[in-house]
Amino acid sequence: MATIQVDIVSAEGELHSGDASMVFAPASMGEIGIAPRHAPLLTTLKPGEVRVEDTDGKEHFFYITGGMLEIQPHLVTVLADTALRGEQLDEAAALKAQQDAEESLKGASGHTDLKRAQLELAEAQARYRASQRLKGKK
Repeated sequence: MATIQVDIVSAEGELHSGDASMVFAPASMGEIGIAPRHAPLLTTLKPGEVRVEDTDGKEHFFYITGGMLEIQPHLVTVLADTALRGEQLDEAAALKAQQDAEESLKGASGHTDLKRAQLELAEAQARYRASQRLKGKK
């Protein structure tokens, strides 16, 4: 079976390094599936869930707040702004962050405040969705 090396890193350090049979990531234009020998690609990532299927068929989940994705035929590198392992996600905290972001959006005034509030809401919603999906996987 062909494999691809996957490295997930953030400013806090390396979260994951290992071989995989498939990787899924939230690219800026939509979710992307990456198999071994994928064509080279460099793209930005939006907040969401990175899923790594290892060679044994087990899935590993990571939540990222954005970053960059570099794909080479035998290597995938996720350079995340910030990242958490799936089991570190707290559903209640994610829901509270989403509610806080919605409130901030309601009170935003000016172009800069509105843009920042929209970004915070998108990140909070992605985090909550990731925690919901992971809850079903436990």
